[in-house]
Amino acid sequence: MTAFEEILAARAAEAGIPLTAEQIGQFSVYHEMLLDWNTRMNLTALTAPEDVAVKHIIDSLTAYDAALFDGARTLIDVGTGAGLPGIPLAVYAPHLTVTLLDSLNKRVRFLTEVTAEMGLQNVRCIHARAEEAARTAEHRAAYDIAVSRAVARLPVLLEYTLPFVRVGGTLLALKGRAYAAEQKEARRAAEVLGGGRITARPVHLPGLDDVRVILTVTKERQTPTAYPRGGGAPTRRPIV
Repeated sequence: MTAFEEILAARAAEAGIPLTAEQIGQFSVYHEMLLDWNTRMNLTALTAPEDVAVKHIIDSLTAYDAALFDGARTLIDVGTGAGLPGIPLAVYAPHLTVTLLDSLNKRVRFLTEVTAEMGLQNVRCIHARAEEAARTAEHRAAYDIAVSRAVARLPVLLEYTLPFVRVGGTLLALKGRAYAAEQKEARRAAEVLGGGRITARPVHLPGLDDVRVILTVTKERQTPTAYPRGGGAPTRRPIV
């Protein structure tokens, strides 16, 4: 095993997320291509093997909840960036059809190539703005799960993501220390957009002493057709 593979295997076991040899091999391909592409475009500021293993891959996998994922079939990662958390979740839950959505075409080219090299046949990569894709028949209310990491504060993020989720489906937002304030700020937005109560599930990353949670919102009603607003409006005018 390479140094990265040894770190990933050990840290994943510490986190209670055991990985198979095949999965570790797939993540090794991701790590190598991430570093290569990062020399030509800005994908991540974290490049050390420990950081990629823990702060990217294991952090992404903390969103996995067997009770939720086992009954799901479709997942969308909104604003996926370098493919996080969508790619790790696609590796860990291969029964899911995973859509990686990003507004920057250069990143989508990376996503397309890296998922092909990893052998992920359950992933498709889409170049689009969230507020535009969520208004199309193909994507609106089409997913069992939406996930997002490091995209926007929760009141804004809900407008970008909940329109993609079917009634009965779930949004999972990976958040850090400021989660409680975001949770409070987003109550009105969740109500307007068809979401229910916002709950927090604490998670822990091995070797780190920081605060991380998964904020969960279940879609209870259809999102009104006025949302999401176009032209970047959610960033300028979050629902209050």
